[in-house]
Amino acid sequence: MEKFISCCGLDCATCDARIATISNDDALRKATAEKWAVKYKAPDFTAEMINCLGCRQDGVKIGHCYECEIRNCAIEKGFVTCGSCPELDTCSKVAGILSFVPDARENLRQMSLQS
Repeated sequence: MEKFISCCGLDCATCDARIATISNDDALRKATAEKWAVKYKAPDFTAEMINCLGCRQDGVKIGHCYECEIRNCAIEKGFVTCGSCPELDTCSKVAGILSFVPDARENLRQMSLQS
């Protein structure tokens, strides 16, 4: 399966939020919100927020994907992903993702090599 890398390095192709959106699966939205609320210590996640086609794609971005400070920072700086940013290794915005999802850093490095 081809990777579909977000601004922060997550692989959208395997993201439950994107999968739930594409398949319009409300049960998966609910399960994803509950899982992420615990995993990311973000009790404000709701099923209604789980609606995203990927932060670098046109189309729906409601809730966390639209408001994401990492995505907004990359856009403001003119980067496709954080992998192009010289502050990647010291950035507090993306640090949480990189600590929770170790593959994200490698995804960003691969994306920066392709640019």
